[in-house]
Parts: sequence; C-alpha cells; structure tokens
Amino acid sequence: MILRKVTGSVLGPLLVLAGFAAGTGAAQPLAKPQVANLIVKVENGVDEFRKYLERRGENATSAASSPQAGARRAKRGGANESTKAAAQITKDELDEALSELNRSTNRLPRKFDASDTWMQTKAEVERMMDDGRKINQVLARGQYGAEAARLWAVLRNGMNDLARAFGVQPMAV
Repeated sequence: MILRKVTGSVLGPLLVLAGFAAGTGAAQPLAKPQVANLIVKVENGVDEFRKYLERRGENATSAASSPQAGARRAKRGGANESTKAAAQITKDELDEALSELNRSTNRLPRKFDASDTWMQTKAEVERMMDDGRKINQVLARGQYGAEAARLWAVLRNGMNDLARAFGVQPMAV
C-alpha cells in the first residue's frame, strides 16, 4: 500500500515532465557545420518558393491579358469586385508573410556565423518559425495548387529540421 502511494506520487509528475519535454522538442546535438547546412537548405527553400510564386503571378498576368481570356471573361460576366478584392488581400498576406520569412532566414546565417556557440541564435530560429506559421495559415486558407503545396512542404520540413536542432517547436503539418 505504501509502495503504491509512493509510485503514484512519483510517476505522476515524471509523466507530466516527459510529456512536456516531448511536446517542446529537445534540441538535437548537432555539429555547427550540420546546422549551417540546415540553414542553407531553408534559405534555398525560401528562395525557390518565392521564385515559384513570382513566376505564377507573371503567368497569371500574361494569361489574363490575352485576347482569349478577355473573351472568356466577357462571355461569363467576369469576376466581381468582391472576388477580386478577396484574391488581392490573400495575395498581399502571402507576399507580406513571405517577405518576413525571407528577412528572418537572411538574418539567421549572419547571427549564426558570428556566434561561437550556435545555440545563441535560437531566438532567430523562433522568429523564423513564427514567420513560417503565418505562411502556413495563409496557404491553408487559399488554393495555390499542387506545386505550391509541394514546395511549401519541402520548405516546412527543412524549417522543422532546423527547429528541432534548436529545440524549438516544429510547425504542424
């Protein structure tokens, strides 16, 4: 009976602490060059995602200005103003969030390289993850297509790998 009480009183807090540690994600012990490679992977992923969205926007603009597109819009009555406004707001949200993510990923290697103990740049990784979560939310609400989803998944996975290296909560899928 005494054993049961002691076991219960000791196991309860241990289980809570174990659950907390699993939820926050303890930092993975990596060498500085390995972490630098993760940072480069994320930087390249951000650039690739941005280039894709720019190309997509350019293609949409040129397709919308073609004579065939004008004839199709006239035939079906075109898009109403509220639809155009909603699409512009969503595009602006994504552009702004991507610009913030680009700034935070550009700042990260400068801080990381200047530091002897790379764990000091954990705050920069947290900022990058917060910026990434904004993009994740915008993409979840909109319809950007399979290629955007694929590129974002690759980038998000790279960001999550980097977050785990610093013991930062990864982004939900």
